[in-house]
Amino acid sequence: MAISPQNFPRKRRPSAGSFISPTLSDRRLVQSLLLVSQEISSLAPLQFLLKRNSVSIIRKSNLLAFLFEELLRNPVSCFAPTAILCFEEMYIVLQRMKTLIEDCSNGSRTWLLMQNESVSNGFHELTLDLSTLLDIIPVKGLDLVEDIEELVLLIRKQCSETAAYVDPTDETLRRDLLKMLDQIKREIVPDHKKLAEIFEKLDLQDSASCSDEIKSLEEEFQNQRDDKSKSEVTALIGLVRYAKCVLFGASTPKSHGRRQKSMTDTIIPADFRCPITLDLMRDPVVVATGQTYDRTSINRWIESGHNTCPKTGQILAHTKLIQNRALRNLIILWCREQEIPFQTTEVNDKVKAATQNKTLFGATKMTVLFLINKLTDSESVEATNRVVHELRVLAKTDSESRACIAEAGAIPLLVRFLGSDNPSLQVNAVTTLLNLSILEANKTRIMEIDGALNGVIEVLRSGATWEAKGNAAATIFSLAGVQSYRKRLGKKTRVIKGLMDLAKGGPASSRRDALVAILSLAGERDTVGRLIEGGVVEMVIEVMAASPEEAEEAVTVLEVVVRRGGLVAVAAAYHAIKKLSVVLRSGSDRARESAAATLVNICRKGGSETVAALAAMPGIERVIWELMGTGTERCRRKAASLLRMLRRWAAGLDEDVPTTTGHSTTVTTTSRPVLHS
Repeated sequence: MAISPQNFPRKRRPSAGSFISPTLSDRRLVQSLLLVSQEISSLAPLQFLLKRNSVSIIRKSNLLAFLFEELLRNPVSCFAPTAILCFEEMYIVLQRMKTLIEDCSNGSRTWLLMQNESVSNGFHELTLDLSTLLDIIPVKGLDLVEDIEELVLLIRKQCSETAAYVDPTDETLRRDLLKMLDQIKREIVPDHKKLAEIFEKLDLQDSASCSDEIKSLEEEFQNQRDDKSKSEVTALIGLVRYAKCVLFGASTPKSHGRRQKSMTDTIIPADFRCPITLDLMRDPVVVATGQTYDRTSINRWIESGHNTCPKTGQILAHTKLIQNRALRNLIILWCREQEIPFQTTEVNDKVKAATQNKTLFGATKMTVLFLINKLTDSESVEATNRVVHELRVLAKTDSESRACIAEAGAIPLLVRFLGSDNPSLQVNAVTTLLNLSILEANKTRIMEIDGALNGVIEVLRSGATWEAKGNAAATIFSLAGVQSYRKRLGKKTRVIKGLMDLAKGGPASSRRDALVAILSLAGERDTVGRLIEGGVVEMVIEVMAASPEEAEEAVTVLEVVVRRGGLVAVAAAYHAIKKLSVVLRSGSDRARESAAATLVNICRKGGSETVAALAAMPGIERVIWELMGTGTERCRRKAASLLRMLRRWAAGLDEDVPTTTGHSTTVTTTSRPVLHS
């Protein structure tokens, strides 16, 4: 059966072999045949392409329904084996007919036009299959009335077409479309009047219908298996994007957040999040310590010069990454259940390979230049906002689009709108910069173009909406992916203060943006001191108390700060012991793991006073015992370390004397053995 476009994800067109005839009694089989023939009869014929083919199939199904109704009225309860075999095969053919019509109705119109001849042949093959079955069915043995026998002969005659019918009008339209694609490939600007005629015949007559067509083409891309077809689909995507802008103008922005459902409306299971970015992992891999990270994040971590595991702090014996296929499959299943788009690195690589074609590049380049010219000439805020929104959407699509937009000089133009009094324009401008920053080369452009970074920081601190502030924080996080920029950003007091204020006062999605950015900046030891001076520990305690759903991110930030911040951080975190003990009891697995690791660092560096404070928490030893039995592997190790510390303290054996030099810590141990975890 074809999948409705409302369902997610849209499936590939089923093959003939995917249909299985039902194992039913004779009468139930005929009832099933009547039902499917009536379903086909109720379908609307295709309106813009392949109309004659679809009408022919629907008409034949309608006539077959009379045959099945007569068979159900017939008192004969058992049919000949030959008739049963024909009915079973006919059920499969009718299901394939229904699927083909539904698939053509729900899919991309431009791709259907490109496949016009092959789809016409598909209709013809199904008609021939039906003709064969009607030829061998034992009509005389069915005890039919004369009118129905004549009807069967009529259907048989109608099915005896010798060749597939390819509508000459459709074929002319297909040639026009191919000519248009060839012009774009050769970087010739197509005739807008001719382009409008093609889109009118396909009933793509406004911005909304073009947006739907782009979505259908993106789904069709996932359905294709060979690189040639993928390349043809991406060329069509580029053409429709271009036509959408030049024929119907920039679309009116809708009020929506930057992220999809996966990032704001759904609680992501802790095991599915990358420990570095806290985002949903797309390509989980295992490092030498046994910890799992998203491939992109851990590669960036290693390439920036780190040789340790981000979670455990252990030195990596090697940098080989092993794909965690089991976890990846679980994530994919979860995404399907939650209706969240999922695209792996593997798929992205295929997309990148398939999109390296001149037609797509030419269409993208023409679209960008058209939008940049419109942006320069726009006289009203509303018109400017629509153009910036189109750039925002285009910058989200692929690397080629991000490169084209930046190379066309869009970034300096966007910077002008970061201080706009129009909230929607400000959001669209900063989100476009965020989308552009995904490309490494654009990170450099944003950091170096005059006013770009300062504009983003000002939106972070005083943006008109929480969405604008959150997307500014996400831009800071994206830029911090480059180590030199991370150091530079960490030196800016305005960045740290803006992130702190957003983490404390923003809504859930914006708080998470800020916490993730803070976590990234904390990767530099020099920045940790500034974060502590800026009140990061107090902020984390406040977030844990006010927003339990962000406790996981907050505790992770505290863990990194305490690990890298020396005794100054330990002293500041002393008041967090009570909150951390609460997380140990009721937090998520990930949060409890980070809380246990943070407490180990606090107790090791803070001496007996901090251990005593932990021991004073009611029932803490029982909670630690539970963690040792039910926590993650790392959590169990940290819990065991905590238990040893508590028992040594209770026995009066803890005599650690921490001393500090700057932000580094030296611990002199007289009786406690060195613990490695």
